[in-house]
This record gives sequence, structure tokens and C-alpha cells, in this order.
Amino acid sequence: MTDSSLPCVDDLLAAAARVAPHASVTPVLQSQVLDALSGARLAFKAEHLQRGGAFKFRGACNAVWALPEAVAARGVVTHSSGNHGAALALAARTRGIACHVVVPEGAVAAKLANIVRHGATLWRCDSTIAAREAMCAQVEAETGATLVHPYADSHVIAGQGTAALELLGSHGPFDTLVVPVGGGGLAAGTRLALQAASPVTRLVLAEPEGAADTARSLAAGERRLDFTPDTICDGLRGTLGAPNFALLQGAAEVIIVDDAATVAAMRLLWQVLKQVVEPSSAIALAAILSQPARFAGQRVGVVLSGGNVDLDALPWAAA
Repeated sequence: MTDSSLPCVDDLLAAAARVAPHASVTPVLQSQVLDALSGARLAFKAEHLQRGGAFKFRGACNAVWALPEAVAARGVVTHSSGNHGAALALAARTRGIACHVVVPEGAVAAKLANIVRHGATLWRCDSTIAAREAMCAQVEAETGATLVHPYADSHVIAGQGTAALELLGSHGPFDTLVVPVGGGGLAAGTRLALQAASPVTRLVLAEPEGAADTARSLAAGERRLDFTPDTICDGLRGTLGAPNFALLQGAAEVIIVDDAATVAAMRLLWQVLKQVVEPSSAIALAAILSQPARFAGQRVGVVLSGGNVDLDALPWAAA
């Protein structure tokens, strides 16, 4: 069963040591053009250049290598629209164990290809969270594999926080750190990194308008999960996890972004930074550009979370 306890700073530091032999130390990119457009000094942590094409390798790697030997030998299972599944498959391969990924209908083709390329067994299901969880339970029962939840697992959360920890260590301090939020693994891990290395830095979360459960949940003081996601940001369609909510409550602000603004920011990152990033990543820049007064004159860290794009279905290709 997945570990949904709350990770702490010590868990983050342990994760940093655990993933160091396997994860890439990704570069930090800067652009005078984007600084001028935003009115801020931006530093982009290029996690789209991480192994597997997304930050999620960090959390998956930490979870896989934290398993006792006898448990690891039975393999791991997860449900994923793409990036976490590919990350877990790759992490499992680094330890030589089996990986099963439950994939919902409608997943991005490029992300499915990544999962298969890294050697995982695919299990198909309907697109609902309930269907994903039911299929995962079935696979667990049939194989003995351990569930590694995409974002509500304490080892996953701690591992994801290592991206921000690296950014703070190499280019900090920052006035604000901006990261995308879906299920909340990266957001909660980033909160731990700020707690450890820069408690005065504000944490701002970029969330799609069509899946804004984090904004509603933090405003209400309880998780509000009754919604049907409708956004181009396929990696941000998951519902906010319980441990993630607990870590973020009172510690983060949310900017809600519409898909048109996200696509415009994605195109800008391709044109200016010359980097292939996906919508779920570009939303962080879109949030900054949507509220320039909020960031004017600040030093702002931005996590570019992933770059697994279906090149045959670019959002501006039909224009």
C-alpha cells in the first residue's frame, strides 16, 4: 500500500541522497527576453531534461529505492496518464524489478511510448480516478506489486522536492518559486524544499482553470474534489492528494490559468528558450505573465516540469 504519511525535511534530504546516483542534475535556463516580458528575473529549472523527460523520475526513483529488498522483488504498480508511469518504469529498471502501469483512455501517445520504452507492462482502464484505482488494486492482488501512487506517496513527494532543492542551492535565494499543480506531488515537495532552504520565499502554484481543485480546496480549508477535469494540461488533471493538501494548506498561493494562456506560454518557451516543454509545464510561465504586477522586480524560480509532447498533435498546428 502506498505510504500517505506526511514527509518532512529529513525525508527530503534523504531523498536527495537516494536519487543522486540516478537522477540528472538538470540545468537552469535564463532569458533576457522573458525577463523583459515578465518584468521579473526568471530562472527556469529544466526538469523537462530530466531522465524520462519530467521531474517525476525523482519521486519514482526515491520510492523504488526506498523499498526493502523483499518487497521490491515483487515489483511496483501505479496509475498514470503518462509521465509518472514512464518515470516509475525507468526507476524500476534501474533496480531490475517489474513495473505495471494502469493507463487511462485518452493518454498522450508520446507518454505511452515512453512507458513502453522503459519496459513496463500496460493495463488499460476507463479515464475516471475510480477506474484507475480499481485496476491498480486488481494488479496488486494478482502480482503482489507495491503501489507507488503518482503524488500522494510520502517518498514520491520527498523525491519531487529535490528539484527545487537543487534550484535553491545553485541559483537562490528567490522571492518567489512558481510550480505547476495537479495532484500536488511537486507542489508539496517544493514546499518542503523551501522549508529546508528558503522559508521566506513565497510558493505560487499554477493551476489550469479546467481542473482548479487545489485553488478551491485551499480556499475552503478542505479538499474539494468533485469536478471533471477539462484542460489541455493532461499532467495536471489529477485530484489533490490528502498529504499534499496538508502540506500546502496555509503555505501556498494559487494562480488559475486558462488553456489559451498556457498554449501561448508554451509556444513562447519553444520560440525563445528553444525548449520543448509540454502544457503542464508551460502553465508556470503563463501564471507569471498573467499577473505581471505580482512578480515585478522579483527574483523568480520556475520549475519547467516536463517535455513529453505529442509532436503530431501540437496545439497550434491546426492554426
